[in-house]
Amino acid sequence: MNTVVINVKEVPLPSWSPSMSGFAQKVLEEIKRDNWELSILLCGDKTIKDLNSQYRSKNEATDILSFNLGTEIQDGDRIVYLPGDIVISLDTLRENARYFGTNEDEELRRLIIHGILHLDGMDHETLEKNEPMLVLQEDILTRLKGEHIFTNMCENI
Repeated sequence: MNTVVINVKEVPLPSWSPSMSGFAQKVLEEIKRDNWELSILLCGDKTIKDLNSQYRSKNEATDILSFNLGTEIQDGDRIVYLPGDIVISLDTLRENARYFGTNEDEELRRLIIHGILHLDGMDHETLEKNEPMLVLQEDILTRLKGEHIFTNMCENI
């Protein structure tokens, strides 16, 4: 059984955060991962810019960062895997959705998949669509196309 914890910094906890957690759990099922305790931090551009500067020496906001931990712990009778943390800027997500001509729900789902794949050990050299990780990302997005994070499609971040 997987656990997904949503935290916030600089932004209020969205009413749709339980749906987001549920979507992340479906992604973990799609890639056949179990006993993961995944942490997702939702924030604004200031927080993600500070993290990007501190850990990647890039003094700019970005849409998502993944921080790999990759360790197992004993939790009672079971071994739990702590993959790390995903950080998503809702500000940049909103801008990217407009730029790419997609809705915010789809862009958020894409970022969750992207972050989970990074924590699962995948990477990409470029943002070209033929990168294996990005091909898998879009395949998972297609397979889960009936799943939505926002309960009302008029809703947004």
